[in-house]
Amino acid sequence: MGKDRDDKESKVEVAKKGSRHLRGKIKDTLEGDASPFEESDTQLLKFHGVYQQDDRDVRKERRAEGLDRAYIFMVRTAIPGGVLTAEQYLRLDRLAEDYGFGSLRVTTRQGLQFHRVLKGSLKGLITGINDELITTLSACGDVERNVMACPAPLEDEAHVTLRRLSREIAVTLRPKSKAYHEIWFDGDKQLSTDEEEPFYGDRYLPRKFKTGIALDSDNCVDVYNYDAGLIAMVDAGRLTGFNVVVGGGMGMTHNKADTYAALAQPLGFVGPEHAAAAVQAVCAVFRDHGNRADRKHARLKYLLAEWGMERFREEFRRRVDFALEAFRSMPLIPAHDHLGWQRQGGDRYFYGVFVENGRIADGGEAKYKSALRDVVEAHRPGVVLTPHQNVLFTDLPESAREDIERRLAGFGVKSVGQLSAAKRFSMACPALPTCGLALSESERVMPSVTDRLEAELDALGLRDEPITIRMTGCPNGCARPYTADIALVGKGPDNYQIFVGGRLEGDRVADLYVEDVSLDECVGALRPLLKSWATHRHEGEGLGDYYQRLVGHAAPRPHVTGKESATAESIAGKLEV
Repeated sequence: MGKDRDDKESKVEVAKKGSRHLRGKIKDTLEGDASPFEESDTQLLKFHGVYQQDDRDVRKERRAEGLDRAYIFMVRTAIPGGVLTAEQYLRLDRLAEDYGFGSLRVTTRQGLQFHRVLKGSLKGLITGINDELITTLSACGDVERNVMACPAPLEDEAHVTLRRLSREIAVTLRPKSKAYHEIWFDGDKQLSTDEEEPFYGDRYLPRKFKTGIALDSDNCVDVYNYDAGLIAMVDAGRLTGFNVVVGGGMGMTHNKADTYAALAQPLGFVGPEHAAAAVQAVCAVFRDHGNRADRKHARLKYLLAEWGMERFREEFRRRVDFALEAFRSMPLIPAHDHLGWQRQGGDRYFYGVFVENGRIADGGEAKYKSALRDVVEAHRPGVVLTPHQNVLFTDLPESAREDIERRLAGFGVKSVGQLSAAKRFSMACPALPTCGLALSESERVMPSVTDRLEAELDALGLRDEPITIRMTGCPNGCARPYTADIALVGKGPDNYQIFVGGRLEGDRVADLYVEDVSLDECVGALRPLLKSWATHRHEGEGLGDYYQRLVGHAAPRPHVTGKESATAESIAGKLEV
């Protein structure tokens, strides 16, 4: 760590160092009458997969009545590669009824979240999750988060290796502290905690660390979005090794130009047997040299910007005992959402089900929770969560097809053929009323946003043209907005920035197109661009590709800030052509 950072540490760093390896006072507060956890313990809770929140819909009303906030909690699972058994899924479904106000939420990182959990229910919920050999440990916090991998349940060498690697990396980089078992399962207290974290030490990482594993034929995980990415290189059906990319990250801060969303950059190529060690080495460089004074700059992308790739590559090589070869060239990697019926191998199939914004609940037109449970109870398929917040049913015989389609339709769940492109490739973060960072609405209004854009695209004859639309309630980027064709990013109450110019393949960031627009103004702000795209696009040219051609970008931009000059006015003349 640089000398300029040695003398100052953030409050979170102080809390971690004094936590006795993630213990803090969590257990005392959990067993006591006090509702909120202390501020320092709220940071430690994240390592255990728990966020302390409050119901923001009633915050103002409670304040006027002299009441404290209505504290609630979000609990997140860490599920490497998103892979579950039928029995695990059904148990999580029941736990949502018992502890999570009836809903589950598929995250954009292949995990599941329980929302609106009460403090008195935390222990029962986490115990129930762990009874199914699933953990919440390291689903959040300054550690390696859930490790992503292509969800397709294919049995070729590459896909099998991806699933194995996601589990191996997750287990290797999971905290070793016994605090998790002491707090949630009444495990025996350790007399000494000095040697509990051989990799992380007592400070853990400067901030979160995310890893995704893709293939050179499928970037469904958005591999360029993460601190470390592995891209499986396959030649004639044989896995030859992995291209390694580093330094991606979607979070930034409004009006702070030295923060930005960035794509991961090429580091090099490693053999298949060294892939997990390569990720660990990248993580170790971040651990030892990341910024611990300013959490807004405590991500690997900022260390990479400060050092440059050559210095980073040199430090990486110093830490490993295997060769880092030159990054191997590869064409643009397509991205698949794996929806609909797909051949799995032999006489088995898998079926991808669209779940709007990942919310598995029965409150809307489509009763996703009942529908998914009904299918899993009837057919006992494997269940895989996807990076696009959807669900795959796996290991199915062809004879199950008609019955599964009938069951899902009976609960109002649309088949892939009934989805417009705008709906199919949409994503949103939870935002209000539960997320404490949200500046504006996201999940609750996203269906109406996509409906309005869908109508606009229908009128222009663009219904089936692939287009990614993503929405977040703040600039932290949980729904990966900055690589989408269109992204709405919350800036304040009913106030959004619109970014355009990414694409489904996830290999470039968008431009800030217009800012300070209300939800009602968003479609109108985009209409000139959509009309121009409809009239002047080349065959097969998506919106983001058309926009890039229109503005004349010579190469994909590696990063974007929330303080870039908006481009709508600068290309207004071109839109009239």
